[in-house]
Amino acid sequence: MWLFIAFLAVPLIEIALFIQVGGLIGLWPTLGIVIITAILGTYLVKQQGRAAIGQLQSSFSRLEDPSEPLANGAMILIAGALLLTPGFFTDAVGFALLAPPVRMAVFAWARKRVKVARFEMGPDPRRPQADPGAQNRPGDVIEGEFTEVPDGKNPNHPGSGWTRH
Repeated sequence: MWLFIAFLAVPLIEIALFIQVGGLIGLWPTLGIVIITAILGTYLVKQQGRAAIGQLQSSFSRLEDPSEPLANGAMILIAGALLLTPGFFTDAVGFALLAPPVRMAVFAWARKRVKVARFEMGPDPRRPQADPGAQNRPGDVIEGEFTEVPDGKNPNHPGSGWTRH
């Protein structure tokens, strides 16, 4: 129901704002503002998106909970979509989502309402490993058999029937 209301209300708000702003400053300045906000928004989203990817990579490398960097990345992505959508209301919401304090507040609000059932990093503790360092020891010998496969196709090969020769 809330999604239906949003899809109905946002275009109505945008149309009303376009009429009001266009009536005050004219058609071309209004279109100029829309284009400038799209260009500026694209630049800011690109810059903050790179920073969010760096934070996500560092949280993975430190084996920390990646939920906040993931949420920041998602909010930056949503901000980019809103900034590329023509309109003043969507631009205002998009620029607000690019502000780190707003993203932190939205993340704190969402964290209270979302319950994580399970989160784990690293090997599964329920599966015992025989020797945890066995994969990293140099010089181990693994016995086995092999058959050498020729590089080229045999000219007498009949084919699979799916292609013409």
